[in-house]
Parts: sequence; C-alpha cells; structure tokens
Amino acid sequence: MTKLKLGMVGGGQGAFIGGVHRIAARIDGQWELVAGALSSNPERAKASGAELGLDPARCYGSFEEMAQAEAARADGIDAVAIVTPNHMHAAPAIAFLNAGINVICDKPLAATLEDAEAIASAAQASGARFFLTHNYTGYPLMRQAREMIAQGALGDIRVVQVEYAQDWLAEETHNKQADWRTDPSKSGAGGCVGDIGTHAFNLASFVTGLEVDKLAADLDAFVPGRKVDDNVHVMLRYKGGAKGMLWTSQVAVGNENALRLRIYGTKGGIDWAQENPNVMTFTRFGEPKQILTRGGAGSTPAGQAGLRVPPGHPEGYLEGFATIYAEAAEVIRTGQGGDILPGVADGVAGMRFIKACIESSRADGVWTAL
Repeated sequence: MTKLKLGMVGGGQGAFIGGVHRIAARIDGQWELVAGALSSNPERAKASGAELGLDPARCYGSFEEMAQAEAARADGIDAVAIVTPNHMHAAPAIAFLNAGINVICDKPLAATLEDAEAIASAAQASGARFFLTHNYTGYPLMRQAREMIAQGALGDIRVVQVEYAQDWLAEETHNKQADWRTDPSKSGAGGCVGDIGTHAFNLASFVTGLEVDKLAADLDAFVPGRKVDDNVHVMLRYKGGAKGMLWTSQVAVGNENALRLRIYGTKGGIDWAQENPNVMTFTRFGEPKQILTRGGAGSTPAGQAGLRVPPGHPEGYLEGFATIYAEAAEVIRTGQGGDILPGVADGVAGMRFIKACIESSRADGVWTAL
C-alpha cells in the first residue's frame, strides 16, 4: 500500500491540534505529511516545516500558494488538513476544494454560518471530498451504541442527556490556545458552545440518529470581561418527540475533559463517559446493568471495526482521530463509502446549532428552530 500524501494548513510552532492530527494520521500508516503552510507568518511557516523535516520547496508561505502549487504537481497532496483557528477555516477549505484537493478540517466548520454555507457550496461544486474531525464519533463504543440504537436495542428514544465539562477557562487565562478561543473575531460569536458544545451536539446526533427541531438556550460568560460564553445550558426537542438536555462548560471546576452521553428509550438505556471511554453501561428495562467494554464480550460488528489493540488495552482520543483519518483514506482511494464519517453537512448543522443557541439566549431562552 502506498501512503497517501497529506498537507497541512496551520499547526506550526506552539500549536496543539496540529500535532494531534499529525500523530493520528500516522497511526495506521496510511498518510505521510509532505507539505504545509504551517503558519500565517511565512518565516514561522518555513521554520515549522523544517522542524518537521518537510522538503523546503513544499513549505509554503501561504495556503493560496500551497493550493495552487500542490494542484499543479504530479505528486501533489491527496488531502489537506486544516487545523487553524475557526475564522481561518473557510478561505483555505474553499481554495483547496476549488483546486480539486480533498479536505480534512478540524471542527467547528467555520466561525460563522455564512462561511460554513460557503464551504458547503464549494464542496458540492468540487470533485473532492470533505471530512470534519469530530473525533469522538470514531470511538469504538460510540460506533457500537449507534448500531445498537439503529437495531432497536433501546426501543424508541425518549431522553438524551449529553454534557461536556472542562475547567481550564475558570478564570481569566492568556495563552495561545485560550486567546483565540475567547476572541469572537477568531472563534466566532460562540465560545464554549462552539469549541466543545458542537462536539456534544454532534455526538448525540451521531449516536441516536435524531435531528433537533427546536432548542431553548441559556448562555453565560461568568468570567468578568469575557466576550464569549463559557457556560451553556440547552433544552432540546428532537423531531419525532424525544427530548434532550445539553450542558457544556469551561468553568466547571474539577472537570478536565468530561464528555458524557446518556440515552434512554422505551426498552433500555446506555451511559458512556469519554474519560473512561472503553466502558459503557447498557441496561434493559427491568434487568441488571451490563458493563460493555471496547472489543469485549457483547461487542457488535461496528464496535469491533475500529479496534487496534486487544480488549483491556485502552484506546481513546488520538485513536478516535486516527479512525477518521484511516476511513477518509479508504474513501479517497476507492471513491466509495464514508457515510458514517462527519462531513460538511454535519459542520453546517453544528453552525446552525451555535447560531440558534445564541439567538435563543439573547431572547431569554425562547424556543428557536434550527
């Protein structure tokens, strides 16, 4: 198997998520990073490329230059990973799509719904594929939960409870990661709701297969002077009658990365927490709880598909990203499949979620349609 060639926009010196994407792309041996526009500062971009061992001729000073040059090369990149702050997703995504190059983009899709819709239009017009790295959808037990629900193991879904709590912004914080996330000109109008709330929203939809009809939201910025929300409560009404609640916070002291999903139907319920991602409880009504483990007894075909190490050996965050990269590679090679992978439609849905939450909160929690 010949490795696919990967380029990257953003993710240079001092960046966090770029390193995550590079590790994830390497895990299954299907990608090789060969090019990059790793910073908006041309000098830092070149230096970042040199640190990663890239050919100096393929360390570009801008994404525009990179898209044009790589599209013209016989050995040009097969896909580009976009790992910039939110406000810098749209322009490079559209440039590479227009050049016929596949795009793997970090979430949320963009800083504004208008930018997200522009990306969607470019993706529709392009022959290239677009993938969005909602990495939690790659966890084996979340794939298994999705399959169980689709097969009716929980019955008709009644209640969805999803939360994503952190505490790293519980006080005024200044560093490379915090500064852009709390600046609405870079993050978009949503703070916490966009940064991690979209993960919670996406995961609940991915696992249940349900679509939100309306929501009522209450957004707060508890840290004095903060220009974007840092705590969010949302009530959800799903099409078909199920009800949900979503809480996301970056000021919840004592929480590191506490993403949790609970789903209850007429026949049973499941409970899963990301900080212990290799265990999920499943309870049939009137029966004792079952403890399901990643790859263990009771695993479904979907839960088995993404395994890299035997049961009892933990997998998690990086492997979730890696699953998306591996499956995207298969789609690019074959031109088929990928229906389970998050894409541009999921990204647009996430941006509509953010917009509806902000509008609802500004109207004192009025029910707002997506």
